[in-house]
Amino acid sequence: MVTLETPRLILRRWREEDIAPMAAIHADPEVMRWIRDGSVRDEQQTRDGVQGWESEWEAQGFGLFAVEIRSTGELAGFTGLSVPHFLPEVLPAVEVGWRLGRSHWGQGLATEAAVAAVRFGFEERGLKRIVSITQVGNDASERIMTKLGMHPVRETVNPTRGRRVRVFELSSDQYGTVPR
Repeated sequence: MVTLETPRLILRRWREEDIAPMAAIHADPEVMRWIRDGSVRDEQQTRDGVQGWESEWEAQGFGLFAVEIRSTGELAGFTGLSVPHFLPEVLPAVEVGWRLGRSHWGQGLATEAAVAAVRFGFEERGLKRIVSITQVGNDASERIMTKLGMHPVRETVNPTRGRRVRVFELSSDQYGTVPR
């Protein structure tokens, strides 16, 4: 079981007791505004999602981590690595992504978690390239991507939702030059 620690966070695999707090995050329309078609998710959809994320860990050796606040044990959301099957034109690829509850925005936690996930991908899993995909207009996510050392490589349309997305990328060679 992979666990990563940062100064303020623990990135770990999912537990049953994470479902309700993650469902509360998924029920917030502001959190979900830039996710797929913007729809909120209920507890069963969240449970199904967590099961899928855990399956990806078993199949790929990487996945989405539950992000826990070290000082309180509170679930803040997720970050981690996944294969972006929804956007076939960028495959083969591994995407770094994140989703935090609104009470955890604006504190640098998403960046802190994503830095750990990218490090894990390059240093522990030997990935050669990591992408990140966001809907056009999601400036907060683009700022995180830039802080990770990523650069935009294309703008396209998500074929499953019809929304414009921007793809950022970081290669393992570029990663070695990013200050951490």
